[in-house]
Amino acid sequence: MVRLHPAVVNRAWKRRQDRDGVERWTHGEPVQTQGGEMADSVYKVIELVGTSPTSWEEAAKSAVEKAGAHVQDLRVAEVVELDLKIEANKVVAYRTKVKVSFKYHDEL
Repeated sequence: MVRLHPAVVNRAWKRRQDRDGVERWTHGEPVQTQGGEMADSVYKVIELVGTSPTSWEEAAKSAVEKAGAHVQDLRVAEVVELDLKIEANKVVAYRTKVKVSFKYHDEL
């Protein structure tokens, strides 16, 4: 199954509440651009794992900032997994897996 990242598909996104009252984003119908065609952009999605001794947020920030130092035109980062590294029954690192999308540019 191919799952497209929100940055890849040009859609109208809206908030909704699930049965537990948690707000989530859901997509609607494709958004038409002027001229009636979809936008002509391509995005690459990479998966990274950031680590931090203090928090999952800092781990995610670390992964995105490191990617930004090597890749141009970052667009969206989606947190897909959180976990902890444990040693001697103590948390020693927070790990955040993120999918980062960036705009693909053809080499001319």
